Amino acid sequence: MNVNREKKENLVKEMNKNFAKHDSFYLLDFINMPVTQTMELRRQLHENSFPMKVVKNRLALRALTEGLPEDLKEYFRGPTAIAFASENPLQLARILRDFYKQHKVLKFKAGLLEGQFLPEAQFEDVASLTSREDLIAKLAFMMAHPLMKLLRTWQAPMESLGRLLSQLKSKK
Repeated sequence: MNVNREKKENLVKEMNKNFAKHDSFYLLDFINMPVTQTMELRRQLHENSFPMKVVKNRLALRALTEGLPEDLKEYFRGPTAIAFASENPLQLARILRDFYKQHKVLKFKAGLLEGQFLPEAQFEDVASLTSREDLIAKLAFMMAHPLMKLLRTWQAPMESLGRLLSQLKSKK
């Protein structure tokens, strides 16, 4: 077996592991992206623990596992990079969207969001979603607020009684 073939097989195995390890990833088109901006994007992603790989399309297609949607295959054309997210895929989407808005050189092709195919048209909607932690905090507030009102309502007669008794005591 020649060295080039071994290298390609190792790349396919590595991509296979990445596809299996991450249930969310985004396929990106980075045509005409200068090296300085590529390095800046990689730095931002690295700071937030999101790996990004520039891939050869034929090798990536070989690495796609059975469980991944067939729709993804048509997006492996032209220069392709894959940004992976094992946790917080919404944060990764926001980073990519903000980078695009700032530099206008990165384009979202398609992706996989928690195992579901994500077409280009829905990427902006996903990037605009509120984080899971914020939604949980809002839900907790919405659940606690009526209970706090009820508690205040129950406390009001006792406070009034306490003030009344205090006034009676001061009159004597």
